[in-house]
Amino acid sequence: MDTILVTGGAGFIGGCFVRQCIAERACRVVNFDKLTYAGNLDSLRSVASSPRYAFVEGDIADREAVERVVAEFEPTAIVHFAAESHVDRSIEGPAEFVRTNVQGTFQLLDSARQYVARISTRRRADFRFLHVSTDEVYGSLGPTGLFTETSPYDPSSPYSASKAAADHLARAYFRTFGLPLLVTNCSNNYGPYQFPEKLIPLVILNALEGKPLPVYGDGQNVRDWLYVEDHCRALWRVLTAGRPGETYNIGGNCERKNLDVVEIICRTVDELRPGLPHAPCCSLIAFVPDRPGHDRRYAIDAGKIRRELGWQPEHDFASGIRRTVKWYLDNPQWVSRVASGAYRRERLGLLREVT
Repeated sequence: MDTILVTGGAGFIGGCFVRQCIAERACRVVNFDKLTYAGNLDSLRSVASSPRYAFVEGDIADREAVERVVAEFEPTAIVHFAAESHVDRSIEGPAEFVRTNVQGTFQLLDSARQYVARISTRRRADFRFLHVSTDEVYGSLGPTGLFTETSPYDPSSPYSASKAAADHLARAYFRTFGLPLLVTNCSNNYGPYQFPEKLIPLVILNALEGKPLPVYGDGQNVRDWLYVEDHCRALWRVLTAGRPGETYNIGGNCERKNLDVVEIICRTVDELRPGLPHAPCCSLIAFVPDRPGHDRRYAIDAGKIRRELGWQPEHDFASGIRRTVKWYLDNPQWVSRVASGAYRRERLGLLREVT
């Protein structure tokens, strides 16, 4: 039986990938996660008792911990999700993003290189390392055009710069050392189990509670939205059918302005939770100063993965948002447990005066 080592499997996208693997694939999954504020084992309760699932707490930047888990479980593949991922937090504290996203990725790549060098030729031929990245490495698009796999990198935030550095390291390990590696760059994910610092769950929860719904700038920034279940099925296709050394962009073909996203959520909350004293929820929208370095538009050309691997998203934005809103309405206990007190849905990412 194949063993998949998943880094960051207690996070939003990694957790979805783990749940899918246990439910739909005949493989063993080892979840290696540091359990930061955004890592939550509560999201994996449905698979925790499976004999094909194991959890190991550890930090990808800790070389000894990485080498121990690789040696113990001898994976046939590594799927690398572990990252600091929130742009606003990278503005307030960029050092942790460099440590995890750059140094941590290096430790993982180098451990994988040494591991592959000592396994048999047959196992080496089957081994894969999938590095999961973001479309934010490409910077900002104008009003037209799409990001392709050959778009130049132009990161704007400490977060996207750290992910760009990790992407370059990953590709270098393929070209220099022959590590059988694949890279994916995805658009904005949304869906159940997302930590409520991100736009969509933040707006859902604030709308339920009658709190302000912060919209950066004029609300016209555009993102391409991808339902997390669709993304994880794309990752499985890349892992099992992609060509080592290749990059695959994964997008939902679903561009929306931020303000439009907030308004759609408000209408959905109004419909699914009628009678809220502060309804309509659109009345809660509050425009706030824009985030520094806020890219204007992202949009993915997912033609390569569609043509070569036969993947396309199953959910459109309307159905995906409805499923997402309903999940948060139906799971208040998850929300209360994940909100440890370290994050209170306050505005992050403001530049503060240095004294």
